[in-house]
Amino acid sequence: MGSEENTTNSEVYENQSRLKVTPPESRFYRWVLQKLISAAGDPPVRIRLWNGTVVCAPNHRYTINILSKSAFYKLLVHPDLYFGECYMSGELTVEGNLVSFLEDLYLHRALAQQRGGGLQRKLISKILTPVRKNTLEGSKKNIYSHYDIGNEFYQLWLDTEAMQYTCAYFPTESATLEQAQRAKLDHVCKKLRIGPNDTVVEAGCGWGGLARHIAKYYGARVHAYNISHEQIKFARQRAKEQGVDHLVKYVEDDYRNIKGRYDVFVSVGMLEHVGIDNFGALNKVITGALTPNGRGLIHSIGRNVPGQMNTWIQKRIFPGAQTPSLKQMMDIFENGFSVLDVENLRLHYAETLRHWLQRFEANLDQIKPMFDESFIRAWRLYLSGSIAAFSSGQLQLFQVVFARNRDNTIPLTRDHIYR
Repeated sequence: MGSEENTTNSEVYENQSRLKVTPPESRFYRWVLQKLISAAGDPPVRIRLWNGTVVCAPNHRYTINILSKSAFYKLLVHPDLYFGECYMSGELTVEGNLVSFLEDLYLHRALAQQRGGGLQRKLISKILTPVRKNTLEGSKKNIYSHYDIGNEFYQLWLDTEAMQYTCAYFPTESATLEQAQRAKLDHVCKKLRIGPNDTVVEAGCGWGGLARHIAKYYGARVHAYNISHEQIKFARQRAKEQGVDHLVKYVEDDYRNIKGRYDVFVSVGMLEHVGIDNFGALNKVITGALTPNGRGLIHSIGRNVPGQMNTWIQKRIFPGAQTPSLKQMMDIFENGFSVLDVENLRLHYAETLRHWLQRFEANLDQIKPMFDESFIRAWRLYLSGSIAAFSSGQLQLFQVVFARNRDNTIPLTRDHIYR
């Protein structure tokens, strides 16, 4: 996976003269590859085909090897989908650091889109890979395909204490993943001013770490909802082991079925799975759940402008997922609530993902008996691509604090967050 010397134009044409394919076919391949590189904003890459055809961008730092004719034509039709598909199957490889390559690709492609490109690619994505709906039944299927693949797998690379599969909060550059995830939980609890007299409802609780943290360190009672059976089973066992099961009730049900009234509503890392079309319904759920002086926090991956999640990620990693812009998120709050605080933790998520990827790679000997090579390559690409998406600004991480619009008990400063 090391770097390679640049290939001069004379070397490229010399390679072309040795091809066994006919000259017109060779010229066609080169023309298509040049168009693909141009459409991507001229990232510093060299593309090498199965038959020896090579096209280089100036000062290339990475090499993409397309190892079959079928992969070439798939990429031509739908690059957003088939780059991932072909990487999974081994029909496409990348020489050079994968994270750095994807960061360069995202940055160059963003520049190309600013110049007006990308419309055709977006239309193809919508037609060939429509977003799977997050109905009550659809959400169960979407979640099962990602979160119920085995707790043992996630335990190998998430933090050992709370099993947080969401953005951590790094108070210092030297903080460990465990320290950063605990700091994130405290950051959320302080923003919500949670105390021992509060009742809390959590929508989408994952493996239950936030609910246990609230009960153990803030003394509040928590009802935590989740539709992943494996996660709920794990969460209940951990709560019992930690002696907080009398304060935490894990409910295996959809957020749309939340019952009761609570002082606090919190959702960390679930909004991406709600679906933008369901934001109005989520507003009604929160409105019905919060007391008159209730307050809430939603923590979600987002983006600066509306757009679709990567097509391959939707298909292979997070079916049904959508990442909203702040403007789209306002559909949740603008009927009956006031937004009190918005924080962007984008760089914290990039750092969280670096820790996850390092642990994933370090534990491959334990992961390989669980899954095939295609799965491993898919998750390597997913984690690497996610680092690149946050570090390049393609994705954001928003924490939005809100309260009833007539609530005058809200704090006048942010001192309670940083004390």
